Amino acid sequence: MTLTNEQMIEIYRRMLRIRRFDEKVIELVANGDLPGAAHLSIGEEAEIVGACMAINPDDYEVGNHRSHGHPIGKGAELKPLMAELLGRKTGVNHGKGGSMHLADFSVGSVGESSIVGSGLPVAAGAALGAKMMRNGRLCLCFFGDGASNQGTFHEALNIAAIWKLPIIYLCENNGYAATTSARYSVAVKDIADRAKAYDIPGVVVDGQDPIAVFDVVSEAANRARSGLGPTLVEAKTYRYREHAEGALFAAMAETGYRSKEEYEHWRQRDPIVLFRDKLIAMGVMTEAQLEQMDHEVQEEVLAAEAFAKESPYPEPHEAFEGLYSTPISV
Repeated sequence: MTLTNEQMIEIYRRMLRIRRFDEKVIELVANGDLPGAAHLSIGEEAEIVGACMAINPDDYEVGNHRSHGHPIGKGAELKPLMAELLGRKTGVNHGKGGSMHLADFSVGSVGESSIVGSGLPVAAGAALGAKMMRNGRLCLCFFGDGASNQGTFHEALNIAAIWKLPIIYLCENNGYAATTSARYSVAVKDIADRAKAYDIPGVVVDGQDPIAVFDVVSEAANRARSGLGPTLVEAKTYRYREHAEGALFAAMAETGYRSKEEYEHWRQRDPIVLFRDKLIAMGVMTEAQLEQMDHEVQEEVLAAEAFAKESPYPEPHEAFEGLYSTPISV
């Protein structure tokens, strides 16, 4: 499928939105404005946006604990996302979810969870619902290489294959589950090879190239909508930050679990820089236009930060709202 210039420009904009949003999160954590862990998608923007751009706006999306990039890649507004991270009632989950538990139904984001591998069966449920309602939707499910070793991975792919559910399972293989290398914890060279056990397609793609990811996911989406069932896509990518932000995770780097040579190799494959150069080479955008877009995105992030900080915290009684069909009186 050939991308239009407008689509390529939107891909770059969304990649920038993820990068600049997460760079602001680094600052907020360091300043003590954002308590708890925050897992960033810096370095993984291309596979997120390439995949999200290949599906429809009303299709479902399920993410994981590395959660900010997925709804942004789907086109979510930044203000309610940032408000959620800062625990404000104007957040997408009214300040109750925080960094690792984002859901934005306005862009089809069903939800994300800190439990590794928990989104896999949730995504199967969303896809089953779409199939039963015959609404033509599919579900795109993001998960990491560590989650591919969970029982939920095998259970979800098995049932999705049996029922031919309209779903795309996308493994963001950044090489590490926290500090454990996939070389020591995954029995196969390519996680996509595990698709053979369920008689579904398994495809490996360069996760630093959004166009390559777009093409692969587009094909998987056509297959899903045609009633042929799921596809397992493995995007080879890399995270430039530690597993999460904070002093504990910074200390992990001192263990030397990944080499400087490996890190520098992947830094040379920064998806933002690579796609920026491609847009210039193709004549899609000029240097000046790219700089202007970056300025606009940074202003959008600053506006989101201001909105979040100006928003009120939830009232204590709101802790019981949304938990039960019949609210508890307190």
